[in-house]
Formats: sequence, structure tokens, C-alpha cells
Amino acid sequence: MPKMKTHKGAAQRLSVTGTGKLRRMKRGSSHLRRNKSKAVRGTYDAKQPVHPSDEKRLKRLVPTLAK
Repeated sequence: MPKMKTHKGAAQRLSVTGTGKLRRMKRGSSHLRRNKSKAVRGTYDAKQPVHPSDEKRLKRLVPTLAK
């Protein structure tokens, strides 16, 4: 069986914590920020945890993160 190839788009968008959980950035932060509230703009800076139902599927896309 051949090696699993990493999905490069997913690899750039995801990071893994020390305990092995995946983290992602919020969508919608690239433009039109000035008419969003300060509270909403602040949430774009922090990474969000990936939902547990998506975690198995995303770890399959990025096998180097799934250790």
C-alpha cells in the first residue's frame, strides 16, 4: 500500500496541541473587519478547537499531525 499524502491546504490551516487535539482559525477574518464589533474581531486572533465529529476526517487529511 502506498504512503498517505498530506493534503497541503489542510496542513496549512490546522495545528495540533500537545495533547493531540486539532485547532483551526475562524473564517471571515481576511476583509471587512472594520464594520465588525471589537468583540468579534478579537475572536479571530485565537485558534478554535476542531469539533470532535470532524477530527477523525481531518486527521486522515494530515497524517503527519495524527500522532
